[in-house]
Amino acid sequence: MSLPSSPAEPALAVASRPRPRLHRAWLVVAVTVLALVAAAAFRSTTGAFFEPLESEFGWTRAQLSMTVTINLVVYGLVAPFAATLLERFSMRAVAAIALTLVSAGAGLAVFITQVWHLWILSGGLVGVGTGAMALVFGAVVANRWFVRRRGLVMGIFSAANACGQLIFLPTIVHLTGHHGWRVASFLVAGFALAIVPLLFWPFANSPAAVKTTAYGADETDAVESAPAVLQRPAGGAVAETFKVLEHAMKFRAFWILAFTFWICGWSTNGLIQTHFIPASHDHGMPATTASGLLALIGVFDIIGTIASGWLTDRVRPWLLLVVYYGLRGISLLTVHSLMGPTVEPVLWIFILFYGLDWVATVPPTVVLCRKYFGPVRATVVFGWVFAFHMVGAGAGALTAGIGRDISGSYLMAWITAAVLCFLAAGSLFFLPGAPKAFDTPEQNETVEESSAQKPI
Repeated sequence: MSLPSSPAEPALAVASRPRPRLHRAWLVVAVTVLALVAAAAFRSTTGAFFEPLESEFGWTRAQLSMTVTINLVVYGLVAPFAATLLERFSMRAVAAIALTLVSAGAGLAVFITQVWHLWILSGGLVGVGTGAMALVFGAVVANRWFVRRRGLVMGIFSAANACGQLIFLPTIVHLTGHHGWRVASFLVAGFALAIVPLLFWPFANSPAAVKTTAYGADETDAVESAPAVLQRPAGGAVAETFKVLEHAMKFRAFWILAFTFWICGWSTNGLIQTHFIPASHDHGMPATTASGLLALIGVFDIIGTIASGWLTDRVRPWLLLVVYYGLRGISLLTVHSLMGPTVEPVLWIFILFYGLDWVATVPPTVVLCRKYFGPVRATVVFGWVFAFHMVGAGAGALTAGIGRDISGSYLMAWITAAVLCFLAAGSLFFLPGAPKAFDTPEQNETVEESSAQKPI
């Protein structure tokens, strides 16, 4: 069989065919959401295991926080390399291996007897699996499968992390309280493994692989987007990933986006997701009540993140980020005074406020990466930006745990995170002029250089 003369031909060949009422892209979105939820489930429930692990093994809050820190740092550092692998090889294969690692790490954790066992399994093994299934996976799917509604789709993928909290956290706390934390860990392992068969159908690696076009694409879009989607970089995956980082580091925009996402990770995954339940317990609130509140944050997160994706298609992304980080800082200044043994009305305001803002930062950040670094490099660049996010989360989790062991309170952790959010909001005013999307690295460099000194 003769090969097509260009990567765009498969897309062109089907561009004129009648399209089904439900575009295949939305089925791919559904499977991607389930995969992201499965990957996020173990990380989002780690805080619920703190109390039973402390009681059973006598480990300190700092030791348990180290598990979260290792997980988040590994998770973040794997993400940019996963982005290269996803672009270079089969998304289906990478996702299947990642979910299997998550299942193995969660399942084997029930046999631990030493804290370093927890660091290796929950920190290292699950960190690698979840890192490969991080939001870079969603970014690749969105870039390949959508021309229109890309921001909305990234909002949906970002909200998948909240779904992990919403679906699993109350169940995990209930199972932990009635049947032990090992049963809860087995549940996460089983769910992650159950998603793997869906990667063979209806998921697909690209529109061309199933003889269709991206959602919202016309014939011109198919021609222009196909090379960026199908092109494989020269050299090894690791070398290419570092090459993209070396290129991105030359530009101020990368450092600002990396800095703001580092703070985003510190103030969400590192602080609230990891320490909200134990912090609430310090104020006399039952773990079941605190887990319900954290799950409710997840509910509002879904609404806020999808709304952020919708706004990202219509409002300047950097302005959205200024608002998001500013409001997050204000909410963190109030949380310590709002906590108590019961849920007072003012605490509901924080839950609503913080939930809507949780990962609303993701869609604008993804769009800015694409605008500054182009469709060819955008996913790997976002992978590196996301690595900063998770390193920040690890630093935030460990710092809060150490601070709590020293002072017996999380007060300084809340204040520190609030100040960092205000710094993130201010730094966005120093972004250079946002260029338009482009098709080649050469055009990318020209646009970056011409706009490097221009404010947005």
